[in-house]
Amino acid sequence: MENVNLCQLGETKPPMTSRQAPWPISLQTQDQHWAIYSSDEIDILKKSIILSHSYRPWVFKLASFHSMSFCPCPTSSSIITRCSVTQFTHPLLYPSAPVIAVGSLTRNRALWKPLRTSLILASCRPQEAVNFPRIKHVHTSRIVNPRKNDSSNSCGNSSSSNSTIITRAKARINHFTTSPQLSASNLKMSSTSTFKIKGLTSLDLPSDKIEVEVENIEKGKLLLLKHGGQIHALTANCTHYGAPLVKGVLTPDARLTCPWHGACFNITTGDVEDAPALNALHKYEVFEKDGGVYVKADEATFKENGRLPVSSCSVAQQDQKVVIIGGGSATIGAVEVLREHGFNGQITIISKEANLPLDRTKLSKALIPDPEKLLLRPQEWYTSVSISVVSDEATSVDFTNKTIATKSGKSIPYTKLILATGGTPRHLPLPGFKELGNIFVLRTIQDVQAILAAVGSTKKKEIVVIGSSFIGMEVGNALSKENNVKIIGIESAPLERIMGAKIGRIFQNNLEKNGVKFYMSASVDKATPSSVDPSKVGAVHFKDGTSLPADLVILGVGVSPATAFLRDNPSVTLERDGSLRTDEYFAVECLKGNNSDGGSSDVYAIGDIATYPYLGPGAGQGGHSHVRIEHWDVAQNAGRSVGRTIAHAFSSNSSVPLKAKSFIPIFWSALGGQLRYCGNTMNGYDDLIVKGEPEAAKFVAYYVLGETVVAVASLGMDPIVMKCAELMKRGKMLGKKDVIEGVDVLKVDLA
Repeated sequence: MENVNLCQLGETKPPMTSRQAPWPISLQTQDQHWAIYSSDEIDILKKSIILSHSYRPWVFKLASFHSMSFCPCPTSSSIITRCSVTQFTHPLLYPSAPVIAVGSLTRNRALWKPLRTSLILASCRPQEAVNFPRIKHVHTSRIVNPRKNDSSNSCGNSSSSNSTIITRAKARINHFTTSPQLSASNLKMSSTSTFKIKGLTSLDLPSDKIEVEVENIEKGKLLLLKHGGQIHALTANCTHYGAPLVKGVLTPDARLTCPWHGACFNITTGDVEDAPALNALHKYEVFEKDGGVYVKADEATFKENGRLPVSSCSVAQQDQKVVIIGGGSATIGAVEVLREHGFNGQITIISKEANLPLDRTKLSKALIPDPEKLLLRPQEWYTSVSISVVSDEATSVDFTNKTIATKSGKSIPYTKLILATGGTPRHLPLPGFKELGNIFVLRTIQDVQAILAAVGSTKKKEIVVIGSSFIGMEVGNALSKENNVKIIGIESAPLERIMGAKIGRIFQNNLEKNGVKFYMSASVDKATPSSVDPSKVGAVHFKDGTSLPADLVILGVGVSPATAFLRDNPSVTLERDGSLRTDEYFAVECLKGNNSDGGSSDVYAIGDIATYPYLGPGAGQGGHSHVRIEHWDVAQNAGRSVGRTIAHAFSSNSSVPLKAKSFIPIFWSALGGQLRYCGNTMNGYDDLIVKGEPEAAKFVAYYVLGETVVAVASLGMDPIVMKCAELMKRGKMLGKKDVIEGVDVLKVDLA
């Protein structure tokens, strides 16, 4: 931000020097931090301030501070690093209270009008302050612009005489109206109270993490953490699927990783660091008093599933256009971080799916047909953060003129483009599989609905699943309770290519207990019609002449990168598998030199279509350093990475190089037990070391290449896999010798 200026609205006095003023009077940026210079104390009953970065303001009431620092929003929506937040206010409840509005001005720009887009209704939690959108009408009495070189009454200094600075402002909010989507009457205002922690007399914690209960609050649990000499109080459960975070992994750099699926949170703010969580954790003030331990909180937060990192945003930069093609987890990861990190330009999602981004992992695991139960964010959220969702299909991209053509005939311009089109399920090019009905793939909610319609209410349907990897195993397991399910695989054991035959047979045994029958090392020859209805499948035949009866067939034979619309594009070079090769920022390599600015990245690829540099253990050992991973969590983390990169490119700090953020692939599955997996075997492995009791569904498997552990899988041994992922990320993972000797990975220091 080149210039930061200050005006006072409400009952005001003429500007004074910072030493004289009883309220903050001057603000400037130092090292990209907000620095507020004021007297030692502020009257918290009458004064409040608005802090703004990239047109994302928040209101705080502050107790006391001197030269406190506020971290700007590129790394978090609202972080207060060195001041005590005690109470919040807003102009509706306290209309006579002075409000100091801080705004940014750029060269040759008219004065920034905070009341137009940033009047705040603040809850008692800064992260959930509600932006009162689009104040349409405000009466002000007087705004004075400075004469050149006249700074006698200035509240801020300009680095350019062409900038407009508010030097003195007297204004009363006499009347205003709001946009129809939000009014004062339907806003839920928060209130902070003090709550006692049950059974705790001091903050001298017995361990680095303990879960505690709040007195007189049903299901009122909190997590207390000891880190760096400080105690932090946070939401007790992961906001993804509710895992107890007390069993998570706490790192020296203040990261807390969920023990189940690898979601990661910053314990100083509660913000999300890694997927798959979308909501951040609530953060509470915790303190000792009269022989007890207390927290300050809004009671409602104890029952909430975390907080929204961003609840509202108005587009301020119409010329900045980010377009995302695709509507999956990679997309939701990108748009969440774009808004959270302060990008206030246009965001458009082009998706050919009939629904908003949803939790696709539940399609194969649970066959849920209702999209409303799977949506990652409701329509209201996209509206509130100014994200346009276009239900259409991209047919081509003009990378020179930066436009996207769609099936409906639209031409959509972009400044930055994110390709997140996902995968296209493969079909079998064998007789009968293209012609006959009741043969399904599983990718969308419509696929689930079609499968369930074919199963119908009649029990014990004959269901043949072709493919013994994750999709085939999961859908077979989900349908096995009420039907006769048979799984066909070309490998000697399910999941052999990824997990190895030894581990694959463990999951085969789990599903066989549920009645699933397996036909492994099998070669399918054809599908033939039903004698009852010749238009539908009736049997699946093997090359050895045997056959299986089938009322319906589900194909789980992999996916191909959904890049057909780019296949004939002269600007694009696809990899052999149809994917796009990217750099560590997920910028498409073949398009870097196509940009108007001579090489910076305007096009990114994420998710199933991206082949990207792998930075985990074993990368390059077998000659391969790039990898393409088809998993929901990896796609979302890639989206988060690109969102961060693009937001940085449009920020005032864009001249400072941004280090690429790496992550270790994590995936999971439910196959008669909760499988966890981290790492990658892109270059293979030459040894598999299994610890524990596989027959009791409690084990850890270490995949070793040479002396390097390149991947880890577990069943019933949380949080070992998540601890291994953190060790891999830091280059501190155990070696083969350590594993053989029985070193306890949970006791290995992360520092």
